[in-house]
Amino acid sequence: MIISQTPYRVSFAGGGTDLPAFYQDEPGAVLSTGLNQHMYVTVSPRFERTTRIAYTKTEIAASLDEIEHTIAREALRLTGLGEHLEVTTIGDVPAGTGMGSSSSLTVGLLNALYAYRGEIASAGRLAEEACAIEIDTLGKPIGRQDQYAAAFGGLNYIRFNPDHTTDVEPVPCAEATLRALEERVLIVYTDKQRSADAILEKQSEGTADRRGALREMRDLAGEMRNALAGSGDLDDFERLLHHGWELKRSLGFGISNHGIDEWYEAARRGGARAGKLLGAGGGGFLLLMAPPETHATIVEKLGGPRVLPFSIDRRGSRIIFISDRYRF
Repeated sequence: MIISQTPYRVSFAGGGTDLPAFYQDEPGAVLSTGLNQHMYVTVSPRFERTTRIAYTKTEIAASLDEIEHTIAREALRLTGLGEHLEVTTIGDVPAGTGMGSSSSLTVGLLNALYAYRGEIASAGRLAEEACAIEIDTLGKPIGRQDQYAAAFGGLNYIRFNPDHTTDVEPVPCAEATLRALEERVLIVYTDKQRSADAILEKQSEGTADRRGALREMRDLAGEMRNALAGSGDLDDFERLLHHGWELKRSLGFGISNHGIDEWYEAARRGGARAGKLLGAGGGGFLLLMAPPETHATIVEKLGGPRVLPFSIDRRGSRIIFISDRYRF
């Protein structure tokens, strides 16, 4: 048996500029971090000459073409595996909540499958092949940031170039800055799951009309990186984060709604200085930044939502277990 552990991601700025509709004409960029909440994938041998895939449902298929789980099917196809195999996926947070779960699954599954074959796949390879599966093969209207954040982990400035290459630049900031950032961030669950595809498809189609705002969001990612670099200026970082949410909300596309806007304003009254919805919008998790001593007050003002602990995953996707009975 092989087990991989792959982080979800938190994006602070630049979302939308990782879509081809934007970066094919000029570079896009995001500032994001791996999160210490994970997707786990197990791959193990199966006695029967079938493939068993277990997620929210269980499939047993005699051939790859019969597998309904599209990501599992295409990852098995890409790695040349299938028969006599059991694949199980377990996530720390639900899908459709803005954490990049589908890309964490794709990266983690590829990592586990390559390990099962006795191969070591680099973070760059995992990210690129995950993009190929999700965007090129399956035609999902998503960007490229989630796959890279999941594969690399850590706090990174990720640039998307018109030639379709991607550069991952770790942010050079002090350990004390990272600890202070972790202390200030508060992530609360809106109790709403949604598919990001519809929002992202509208955003991709409307990129030309909103290129100015998207360009400013991309530039904010660079400014926020600079605020964290060195000794770090978290007050400036919070100011930029708030401005970035106002810009993102101005795009429309169902990114925000009345209920979310009310939550955000209530959080601000409780002491939050900045925040944003994670992912494409419409629901999922709301990230807030506030002095740690105000977190309890903010949660109370929001009616006691579930809080997701925030800390940075520094390592990215990795293999955490190999049994003494696995075979290549």
